[in-house]
Amino acid sequence: MTRYQFPDGFFWGAAASGPQTEGVEGKAHRSIWDSWFAEHPERFYQQMGPQKVCETYTKYKDDVALMKRLNFNSFRTSIQWSRLIADFETGEPDADAVRFYHAYLDEMIANGIEPMINLYHFDMPEALQKKYGGFESAKVTDLFARFAQTAFTLFGHKVKYWITFNEPIVPVEGGYLYDFHYPCKKDGKLAAQVAFNIMLAHAKAVQVYRQLALDGEIGVVLNLTPSYTRNDSVEDKKAAAYADLLFNRSFLDPLVKHQFPKELCEILVANKSLPEVAKADVDLITSSHIDFLGVNYYVPRRVKARESAYTLDYFTPEFYFENYVNPHGRFNPYRDNNEILPQAIYDIAANIRDNYGNIKWYLAEIGIAMDLESEGPVQADGMIDDSFRIGLMKEHLIQLHRAIADGANCFGVHQWTFIDNWSWINSFKRRYGFYRLDIETGERHIKRNGVWFKTLAQTNQFTDEE
Repeated sequence: MTRYQFPDGFFWGAAASGPQTEGVEGKAHRSIWDSWFAEHPERFYQQMGPQKVCETYTKYKDDVALMKRLNFNSFRTSIQWSRLIADFETGEPDADAVRFYHAYLDEMIANGIEPMINLYHFDMPEALQKKYGGFESAKVTDLFARFAQTAFTLFGHKVKYWITFNEPIVPVEGGYLYDFHYPCKKDGKLAAQVAFNIMLAHAKAVQVYRQLALDGEIGVVLNLTPSYTRNDSVEDKKAAAYADLLFNRSFLDPLVKHQFPKELCEILVANKSLPEVAKADVDLITSSHIDFLGVNYYVPRRVKARESAYTLDYFTPEFYFENYVNPHGRFNPYRDNNEILPQAIYDIAANIRDNYGNIKWYLAEIGIAMDLESEGPVQADGMIDDSFRIGLMKEHLIQLHRAIADGANCFGVHQWTFIDNWSWINSFKRRYGFYRLDIETGERHIKRNGVWFKTLAQTNQFTDEE
């Protein structure tokens, strides 16, 4: 039996977001998800939108009690721009939202749970998307900074860990390359412009936070997906380097290493996709400093050199590679047949250690997808048997433990997610929670993975035989 002990003070908890959990009650404005669902419900799994989710807005006290039951010492969620702000131009807050977020934070803190608060989780206010094009416009980066200043001023004495953006590349991919987020455009140059403006919004929010001189830290959460090759050929390795550059380094290098990769700029120029920028904005981004990095990981990326002609009439990263399914891989039989590769956790950690100054970081999301049928019914003991997750989480955490022993500067793990939540166009297709959400009744039912995690969080260790 091997025992895996984690460092003292290690963060154990879960991650979620406001738009996926709070519901619409009391919300000042609509986000793009509210309006997109209203306009095109057929795009959403089983035509289920964000109107009825976990109802955290009214059930936050009960839910914090469930967090405490699992021995969480930390929890990440987001403040909704469309809920907190009454006037987007001035940043004036909505009184009811201020009341709600104060109460929610107070409940967590009173129960020994450190709140980690994210400002943007894909949820552009509808009014700003329609008026300015969202992050297509540099104007919205200023409005985001005003929103951030309001949040910091109101809650900065309670929140010690702030996050500007969760997975900032996803709105770029989904909204401007691959049509799975609103505004459903396909335009490589516009995608690059949005990516740059998101980084600019991040930098402006960090600047505001520094000016306020609050007692806390600020960072960003990136989904870092290692690219693995079909074979060791020069062509495949080059394809993997392109994938890493376009999907990982495009945000990681400017926000952590304070530089835009020269080869990225050359690719954008070659494909007529270089964004319009001002030197002062580039300087602000590259001079901005984060205190910590969050890393989300679910599945690896497999790539090979292109073997077929690129047929799209606009630029996407796949111009430089093709995706590849490993015929010898191990796959999740319960949801979308995603590849399982725990080794990727070690590889991510080693990359951060060796190439990014060993910046302080935490595993901000990791989760094993299952569907309702594969999890099965509530059993006689009142639990749901998702033991499949426990074995896989152990394998991933063993790789993280190995990385920490080898010098990785990791300070915590948050699983996705706390309670099964609504997930964009997938709605409730995929289940990840420690607790199952009964969509009809709102009841929460604990899963075996949650019981296992409770002991892990309490003891700060696990064995490979538990």
